[in-house]
Amino acid sequence: MKQSLIYFEDIFTILNDFIKDYKGKITFLVDENTQIHCLPLVLERCKDLDAATFLEIPAGESAKQIGNVADVWGGMLDLNLDRNSLLINLGGGVVTDLGGFAASTFKRGITFINIPTSLLAMADASVGGKTGIDFKGLKNQIGTFSLPEMVLISPEFLETLPQNQLNSGFAEMLKHGLIRDKKHWQNLVALKSLTPDNVAPYIQSSVEIKRKVVAEDPKEKGLRKILNAGHTLGHAIETYFLNQNIDAYLNHLINGEEALLHGEAVAIGLILEAYISAEKNKLSSEELEEISKGLLKFFPKRNLPTYAEIKNYLLQDKKNENGEIQFMLLDKIGECDSQSIAAEEEVIEAAFQYYSNLEVH
Repeated sequence: MKQSLIYFEDIFTILNDFIKDYKGKITFLVDENTQIHCLPLVLERCKDLDAATFLEIPAGESAKQIGNVADVWGGMLDLNLDRNSLLINLGGGVVTDLGGFAASTFKRGITFINIPTSLLAMADASVGGKTGIDFKGLKNQIGTFSLPEMVLISPEFLETLPQNQLNSGFAEMLKHGLIRDKKHWQNLVALKSLTPDNVAPYIQSSVEIKRKVVAEDPKEKGLRKILNAGHTLGHAIETYFLNQNIDAYLNHLINGEEALLHGEAVAIGLILEAYISAEKNKLSSEELEEISKGLLKFFPKRNLPTYAEIKNYLLQDKKNENGEIQFMLLDKIGECDSQSIAAEEEVIEAAFQYYSNLEVH
């Protein structure tokens, strides 16, 4: 699968050059936040988009549902979009995931461009060609592999984010370092604070780590599975909280309720799965401690559900084989085993106890 072009500079010039001779209809997909905070900036910089239409979905992970995809498909039909039309996904990971899925299936596929506006989408979600939605309370169960025409990344959009959204994307950047590049991990954990200016210099290197992995294994048959580090337990914990408190997710960006975001759940998952790695004699106790301290520096401890409360979510994980819960485990900081490994229930339960006993300094 040929990789999409990813641009980090002069993105509005690049977009202008692409659309000035574009013959098909152009439509933006936004959410209720990016319509207000990001769409005006794009339209100001790209005058040829004045005639573009837009479709809107609700903000937040709970919007990543088939009903909202159907609404987007319906909107595309109402706008008389055809196979020559262009969909520009302007938003975070939910917009790029859902928008990519809608575009890849509408009339068997139309062209789409991703303009990620959250750190999570810039560093992870919009790169690699995965699209998808949640289904029946489970993360990313329905989707396609479909590449955007291009990905346009500008840290300028980070200024629109609340702090928790910045933190969420930073977790995926830390994961990239843990699985593939120790120096990247060390650079990130050395940061004194998380601000758009502090994080921006490392986005491109984080994207490059993921891009190289995807290039070697575009359909996730082997190496690409390492990108799921922290996600077996992270997804289960995230799904538990999402299903417990949907209203908090819906209102998070509006009133700052303490919902658990994707990256925050992945950070917890990375600690838990690092413990499992150590128990499987793969990761040293010293590096387990370094990982735990590094992640807790940026992600305060949370009260977690019990293993019993998330077990059913774990059993639905896409990586499972023969009914066994599978994990992508670290050999050391900067190296992750590309073969998934099963863990016994008592080891998983012990990981939760380890997290509970961690001291915060």
